[in-house]
Amino acid sequence: MISEKDIKSIIEQVLNEMSSQGNQPAVKAKDAVEEAKDQLFENETIPDLTAVDMKKQLFVPNPENRDAYLKLKEATLARVGIWRAGPRYKTETLLRFRADHAVAQDAVFTYVSEDFLEEMNWFMVSTMCKDKDEYLTRPDLGRKFDEENAQIVKEKCVKNPQVQIYISDGLSSTAIEANAKDTLAAIVQGLKGYGIHNIGTPFFVKHGRVGAMGAISELLNAEVTAVLIGERPGLATGESMSCYMAYKAKVGMSESGRTVISNIHQGGTPAVEAGAHIADVIKKMLEQKVSGINLKL
Repeated sequence: MISEKDIKSIIEQVLNEMSSQGNQPAVKAKDAVEEAKDQLFENETIPDLTAVDMKKQLFVPNPENRDAYLKLKEATLARVGIWRAGPRYKTETLLRFRADHAVAQDAVFTYVSEDFLEEMNWFMVSTMCKDKDEYLTRPDLGRKFDEENAQIVKEKCVKNPQVQIYISDGLSSTAIEANAKDTLAAIVQGLKGYGIHNIGTPFFVKHGRVGAMGAISELLNAEVTAVLIGERPGLATGESMSCYMAYKAKVGMSESGRTVISNIHQGGTPAVEAGAHIADVIKKMLEQKVSGINLKL
């Protein structure tokens, strides 16, 4: 970082330039200021605040118990132990808050890239929501498909699978690109290791709500249906994904009939570990022929 002494030197240089110009046009004085600014920031870079691991940062000056403070921060992504300037947050804390809020907004309002879908070889269908605004304001449409999209699912997917897994953007497209590939691979590997080979065709649902799994289950007559879906992002992460699973899912089924594994992300349950656990849960569903609160894990 540039020192206070260097900053004062640059300011003096600017003032001297302006004084020496006398009655020269103001634009020349402005040029001198711009030149000084270029010198000031020539070797400076603005750090990415979201790349800083807050768990390892001591934001409270001279903490009473440094080790206990860091141990507490290791246990949570919450903003604990931040300092203040009078009644207000410190500048770094406020900027980090706004940066994390921007990450959360991006996770909701961006779309899963076409390159990623092509890499995964997933075909795409959409619910009845026409855009993000309608998706956020009409949850009911995010659970339904029109005739055209329903027909695509029926034509391109294996019928009567034991397990049908699909992927949906939900409330975080970022979460899908960060976690879905490794989680899906681990689920499929785990199921095959258990001798479960009748696995349906994976595909992607745009503007999807969790409840869309009922419609997909009925379209394909799946025994167990599972969706990898982006969670609502918070200020701790915008990359968290969940897996909702149900035995013989139906349109309009209650939440108590579904089983969920959540917080799948780098700072929570890693994708591969989550996939192995999901495969084990699906195996138990097939054995017990139930899901949700009736499933014994």
